[in-house]
Amino acid sequence: MSDPKKLYEGKAKILYSTEDPDILLTHYKDDATAFNAQKRGQIVGKGEMNCAIANALFQLLEAAGVATHYIDCPAPNQMRVRRVEIVPLEVVVRNIAAGSLCKQTGLPEGKILPQPLVEFYYKDDALGDPLLTRDRLLLLDLATPEQIEELQRQALQINTILSDFFLSCDITLVDFKLEFGLTSDRQLILADEISPDTCRLWNRGETDPDRRVMDKDRFRRDLGQVENAYQQVLERVLSATSSAG
Repeated sequence: MSDPKKLYEGKAKILYSTEDPDILLTHYKDDATAFNAQKRGQIVGKGEMNCAIANALFQLLEAAGVATHYIDCPAPNQMRVRRVEIVPLEVVVRNIAAGSLCKQTGLPEGKILPQPLVEFYYKDDALGDPLLTRDRLLLLDLATPEQIEELQRQALQINTILSDFFLSCDITLVDFKLEFGLTSDRQLILADEISPDTCRLWNRGETDPDRRVMDKDRFRRDLGQVENAYQQVLERVLSATSSAG
């Protein structure tokens, strides 16, 4: 067996080749970044916790009919995935006003939106991952009109599934980021990860705006107890999925 070759290293994961050209190995890192990597650090055990959470959520979505790149987890911090061509967009779904939405619009944090908001951001660190209008997205040829509709449809479907699931975990899914990829036959499927790194999660039993945070905002905002928050999410997700099973 040949040694895996590193294909790409991002802020939170490393991608390796495998003996099968259509399958990649994802290594989840403990590294943490925020503000477009201007803030860096480590969250002890984050790689294994995020991998386990993503593993459970990908299986949940697959069972609900959502196609993903997930295959299996050969090790606690490793996931085998289907090779895809990543669409250079971050698809963000918002249920409650928080983060950049509040900064850019003046909406108060915690305001429940009348309906889920789907936004598209250009995956380009040099440009600061800007928010794109539909016309700008088409101008840059980042997706076809049909793909834009499909991305929005899938994002809303995933939001419904995950919101209901996290509710069963006593967690509010405030907002989250998705990434999608194209398979060799040009099928658009969910890729990347779903974890406290990519979701804004609030503890439903807590009203204090700092204590309720269960995601990477604890690292961004120096709230402390980051590892404990991730562990709480993991335990609740595993408990809910084992109960459902």
